[in-house]
Amino acid sequence: MEKQRIYITRSLDEAVIAPYANLFEIRMWEKEEEPVPREILLEEVKNADGLFCMLSDKIDDELLQHSSNLKVVSNLAVGYDNIDLDAAKKHGVIATNTPDVLTETTADLGFALLMATARRIVEANQYIKTNQWQNWAPYLLAGSDIHHKTIGIVGMGRIGEAIARRAKGFDMNILYHNRSRKPVAEKDLQATYVSFEQLIGEADFIVSVVPFTPETSKIFNEAAFEKMKQTAIFINISRGATVDEDALVEALRTNKIKAAGLDVFEVEPITNEHPLMQLDNAVCIPHIGSASEETRTEMIQLCMDNIAGVLNGTGAKTAIQ
Repeated sequence: MEKQRIYITRSLDEAVIAPYANLFEIRMWEKEEEPVPREILLEEVKNADGLFCMLSDKIDDELLQHSSNLKVVSNLAVGYDNIDLDAAKKHGVIATNTPDVLTETTADLGFALLMATARRIVEANQYIKTNQWQNWAPYLLAGSDIHHKTIGIVGMGRIGEAIARRAKGFDMNILYHNRSRKPVAEKDLQATYVSFEQLIGEADFIVSVVPFTPETSKIFNEAAFEKMKQTAIFINISRGATVDEDALVEALRTNKIKAAGLDVFEVEPITNEHPLMQLDNAVCIPHIGSASEETRTEMIQLCMDNIAGVLNGTGAKTAIQ
């Protein structure tokens, strides 16, 4: 019996996919850090039963029309705004993602980014690298305290709650805004539900963990930055398109807010010529929220399990509803 075919849009460690090689015919794009060209992807999906894709891969009606055998698309991420879910449903394709397994790792990164931005860690490292450290001074690279400050979390899902748990360890006052109230988080973490406007006006640290939707598109805009404290620090580990980057650059340049730490951008990748990269009070990192070796391996295994489950008839573990 002919094996069902899986196409993977990046080069992955053979050891991770080896357990599935006896069950399926697996093909991979040859490069790890470069996306598969669109024309090659369209050609490969013609014969694929399962597609293992990344956030940068656009899974739309055009692609699904090319793939009459396709039964499942497995996205290596929690987010899935790269997938046209209506088109997938129309073509009878199950879409899956990787929730839960990356929650704690992404929260680690989010809080690390908050700390690095507040305490000017990147600037301080560069200060030594460029041989500027000649003497000690009382306010040399003085940043902002984190402990006992107010953190405002926009988007209180799994990752938002994990960040709140970390904030609790720093004796922070926790505000949150979400589409729905979270009574358990309010009880266990003493988190306070507030409106978006109240949160951005009162928080010392504003952390964005919201999914990208039409409602959250550029929710952090000029008006939002105007309402923040001048000492506020903005952290984004959600989606770049939730932020008006021009407005953020202006807010940072004119000291309307103190600093920003960003793991995601409206158009990725960015280069060192991006306006945010010209600012000392912006810490920019290349979308590495879940990038620990352990977690990425778990995510890949979950993607493969989702595909295998659909193809062998037992069902996906984490289908997108």
